Amino acid sequence: MTRAAFAALLLLSAAPAVAETIAIRGGTLALGDGAEPIQGGTVVIRDGRVVAAGLNVGIPSGARIVDATGKWVTPGFVSGYSQLGINEVDLGANGTTDQQATSPFNAAIDVAPAVNPQVPTIAISRADGVTRAIVSPSASNNIFGGQGALIDTGDDMDAVTRARLFQFVELGEQGAANAGGSRPAAHVLFRSAFREAAQLSRYGSDIIGRTEGRRQVRTDDPVSARVYSSDAQRSDDVRLTRFDAAALVPVLQGRQYLLVHVERASDILEVIALRREFPKLRLVIVGASEGWLVADKIAAAGVPVIASALNDLPSSFEQKGATQSNIGRMRAAGVDVGIGMIGDNENRQLYNARQYAGNLVALGKVPGAAGVSWGEALAMLTSGPAKAFGMGDQIGSLKAGSHGDAVIWSGDPLELSSVPEAVWIDGVAQPLETRQDKLRNRYLDLNRGDLPEAYRR
Repeated sequence: MTRAAFAALLLLSAAPAVAETIAIRGGTLALGDGAEPIQGGTVVIRDGRVVAAGLNVGIPSGARIVDATGKWVTPGFVSGYSQLGINEVDLGANGTTDQQATSPFNAAIDVAPAVNPQVPTIAISRADGVTRAIVSPSASNNIFGGQGALIDTGDDMDAVTRARLFQFVELGEQGAANAGGSRPAAHVLFRSAFREAAQLSRYGSDIIGRTEGRRQVRTDDPVSARVYSSDAQRSDDVRLTRFDAAALVPVLQGRQYLLVHVERASDILEVIALRREFPKLRLVIVGASEGWLVADKIAAAGVPVIASALNDLPSSFEQKGATQSNIGRMRAAGVDVGIGMIGDNENRQLYNARQYAGNLVALGKVPGAAGVSWGEALAMLTSGPAKAFGMGDQIGSLKAGSHGDAVIWSGDPLELSSVPEAVWIDGVAQPLETRQDKLRNRYLDLNRGDLPEAYRR
């Protein structure tokens, strides 16, 4: 049975598109937790959640049984860094891209309203096994880019799983450029911004839910609460808008993650040192091309890294130490690593991440190189990014209680010859046909007379 026929059969049997009780059995099962695959395992998904996964798992009566014999079963992949759903066609001001450009706001920007579940890149990512993605705005005119989200790639209009999951900040070369041309200026701007947030937090911590004149401040929106409060007095030397300062309060208080893009080893150490001044920061580093040079320091600080897997060329002065062994060496030092694709077609080609993961496994066989095991590589595509953002108990694995995101593959998912044959998100079977498939099918056997006149000559 072909991939398309298999997926169509699953969708037909699952209609209407609702979560059901499913038992996927008989395949080579990888849980996504770093362990090696299990032969002949079973996964049970009920009401959109994983009930059990492993060997000798009981199948509930009435469950729809999916035979995965001869195939592989994994959790859905989690893209550790992307701009999926907010960036489609890059054509300057006329393109379909949602970035802040020259907006007067930066930290306060929430990327969630810009996510378009219908962009073709979401369907393409889903068709290659990506079921969740960390979506980040870019920092274009400030070191702060705004608040990123976790989305799913399901075939519906409800894509955002968790809005305002993290704040994104640039503190490497790009951050220096955005701050006026120097790294010291970027760090001064960072400290100034968080001191403004601290000031606003002190004055505004008790105002949520108050009524201001005829306006009722939203109790579920601390940003609005602090911005509109007349009690939240600020000093005269502020640089941020009130909305931007208020958006940094949950980061300062450790209620929101701070995703920092740096590549150079010395920049990584400067980021780690920020916790001496702001001890509640929940840091995640993305990029880290020279992370292997300071891997022991990253591990000791307990800071997770979303790394570009095969960044081995010194494409900039901050990446002179880039090597394919970067992730393997960081992992050997005890760093928690997930794979991300910052600066590497992260808006469209997320499917390349599994090729990168497969290459990391192969590196383990190259003398002098540092690779990872198969189980570790898969975890870097699944549970690694999830754990970095505190979602390890929700997505990225097939352990009991996780979202019912599962993929049946034709073979080893880290081999490029393998393709997904079925995908579930929250227990709902998903279509795998993409716009490219439709265009191919439309023009595959097109009669010459059906072509536009210009093509008939």
